[in-house]
Amino acid sequence: MTTLASTAHLPVGERIKRIVLPAVPFVLLLAVWGSAKFVFDIPRGILPDVISVFRVPFTLTDQYLAHTIASVQRLLLGFAVAAVSGLLVGLGAGLSRRFAEFIGPLSTFMNAISGIAWIPLAIAWFGIGTPMVVFIIWNSAFFLVLGNTILGVRLVPRVLEQGLFTLGASRFDVIRHVIFPGAMPHIVAGLRSGLGFGWRAVIAAELVGATVGLGQWIFIAQEFRRTDIIIAGAFTIGAIGLLTDRGILAPLERRTVERWGMAGRAT
Repeated sequence: MTTLASTAHLPVGERIKRIVLPAVPFVLLLAVWGSAKFVFDIPRGILPDVISVFRVPFTLTDQYLAHTIASVQRLLLGFAVAAVSGLLVGLGAGLSRRFAEFIGPLSTFMNAISGIAWIPLAIAWFGIGTPMVVFIIWNSAFFLVLGNTILGVRLVPRVLEQGLFTLGASRFDVIRHVIFPGAMPHIVAGLRSGLGFGWRAVIAAELVGATVGLGQWIFIAQEFRRTDIIIAGAFTIGAIGLLTDRGILAPLERRTVERWGMAGRAT
């Protein structure tokens, strides 16, 4: 389910508005950028022109693809581990009040600490390279997924569980058909937040802890005052994050909310 598919039932004018309106801020940004560059004659080492930035992927294709692929691979690996582990631990904590009381304070404590704060320690543990970056991504996303999963499970109405139990359902059936689907809106919200923080983490970790990746490419470009590469790398990060969020996670969240709602769980 995509954004275009979700607007297919709307009038043509409304569909155009929903597609065009989100693009307006980007057009304005480019217009202000281009105008400022022209009017104030800003040096290339401080602010490049718009065209030179969008030319980077085509003039430095091999470097661009190598660094982008490396960052995406690390993000997918770290986020996948964080999503699966956060989901499993969160389900366990949501189903067991005692376990939730045990793990809850740790989750709150770790969420208050930025994942990138652990980069120096991660370098000491894993050295420079992918394992260190993946650990930072996991640390940045895991506790967000964990907290949202616990909340989602706790908010599933107990009456739904009791109704299935009276019909002879097993505990596994209740988890599969009631608790997990009912918690999905919060789980997906946690995944969206975790993915966003994961992107920030991968770039920050690559700045100092990798030899290849968008973060490292941006860092090297800074040394040579290649502001076109710096902005192109930053735009690539934002574009991939936007496409992933709007193309996959946002439609999934919308679908789960429409199907399962946000009903509260009695305590």
